[in-house]
Amino acid sequence: MQFESLQLFCDVVRWSSFSRGASENNISQSSASQAVHQLELRLGVRLIDRSKRPLVLTEEGKVYYEGCKDLVSRYLELENRVKTLNDERKATGTVGVAAIYSVGLAHMSRYVKTFGERHPEASVRLEYLHPTQVVERVTGGAAELGLISYPKKWPELAVIPWREETMVLVVPSSHRFARRERVHVREIDGETLVAFDPALSIRKAVDRFLRRHDVEVDVALEFDNIENIKRAVEISAGVAILPEPTVAEEIRAGTLVALTIEGQDPKYRLTRPLAVIHRRHETLDITTSRFLELLTGCDGGGGEAVGPPASRMIPAATTP
Repeated sequence: MQFESLQLFCDVVRWSSFSRGASENNISQSSASQAVHQLELRLGVRLIDRSKRPLVLTEEGKVYYEGCKDLVSRYLELENRVKTLNDERKATGTVGVAAIYSVGLAHMSRYVKTFGERHPEASVRLEYLHPTQVVERVTGGAAELGLISYPKKWPELAVIPWREETMVLVVPSSHRFARRERVHVREIDGETLVAFDPALSIRKAVDRFLRRHDVEVDVALEFDNIENIKRAVEISAGVAILPEPTVAEEIRAGTLVALTIEGQDPKYRLTRPLAVIHRRHETLDITTSRFLELLTGCDGGGGEAVGPPASRMIPAATTP
């Protein structure tokens, strides 16, 4: 039995798709399907129920996947260790990173670019997802690292504080506040707000902040991602309260204005914490460890921070 077949099977299961699994392994979808079929013939059982979409594992398939996932992970780590015996800082292979949409493509691209320059034989597979999907990807093993806001304590995940971003009032260039740099929190009272979806942690944090400062707003629109919120503010559908780094490009272009919110109660200052998550009980491979070190500033590069200046780096410390 070839290791590549086991790895392919794991990739098909991770993505719940033969086409995505095949793409990960640079083969055709029909070849991927045939390889899994050969595994089923060898074992004498069905591993995947192909009649359902997305694909569903049979009971036998669940047991086989858990075992294969562990074998594949351990073999790849062993292979990397052997390859890097002569250079302890050499990284090879790919690290999967799942991030919430609002981390920003331009922001993360700088990390990916820097990582590629420092480790030419390694790469980063980056995908942007809804917060719950980020947690699911990392928990299920589809991504080695996750970037999440307002982290919680998950028994199966380790949480490393990463950044704390200042939240600002964002207005269109035509707004009466647009020529100012600051606004008192009480001045937000009565404004029309373009807000996050009520189910998101960032919306709950903003709502708590407004209540604690006795500020009432008229919520006109609700979205589950920052890009839609910014577009709505640009057409004067309302104002928004957003993490400052997420509007850097629009501020430079002059389509939006960000104002510091003054008068905040020191006990209830509004910031957005970001964290890196990974599976708690798995040893990170060399490539993943190197990228994590770059994110948290622990790689010994000695240069300037890769992230935007509006974000404050938080020392890395895994929560219990």
